[in-house]
Amino acid sequence: MAGFARAGRFWLAAGVLLADQLAKAAVLARIPEHASREVLRGCFNLVHIRNRGIAFGLLSDVSASWLNAALMVFSFAAIVFLGWLLVTGRAGYRLGRVGLALMLGGAAGNLVDRLVRGSVIDFIDLYAGDFHWPAFNLADSAITVGAVLVAVELFLRREPERSAP
Repeated sequence: MAGFARAGRFWLAAGVLLADQLAKAAVLARIPEHASREVLRGCFNLVHIRNRGIAFGLLSDVSASWLNAALMVFSFAAIVFLGWLLVTGRAGYRLGRVGLALMLGGAAGNLVDRLVRGSVIDFIDLYAGDFHWPAFNLADSAITVGAVLVAVELFLRREPERSAP
């Protein structure tokens, strides 16, 4: 039964990767770069932004030629580490394992972008009035939700106290 649950977490990661890449392909096919399509007036647009940096556009203005390679190496290392945690069962409990699977799929989605396109495609633009959250994508969302699930498990899960020897 444990093997079935373990496989399910990898299927979840693969589903995140597939959904992310399909959404990005739709954006690439339908929205010109730097263009915007209103979805919900006053709060949500679809955009086409190429992010050469990290989350929320940080470091996207850095023109260093080594940055993309460094981000690919970091992403690959994170994927290997997350996969190792899930395969070896060192990933905590159910909530944390689901969180790590979401993070694995999201990291893989953004790594595919860097390998194929040289940058990450961001397309979700949330805003209220003049406040705009930096554009992001489904992979970023999965990473964020996954990190929250891991944190919730860490803060809420209580191990039975062991008596001192």
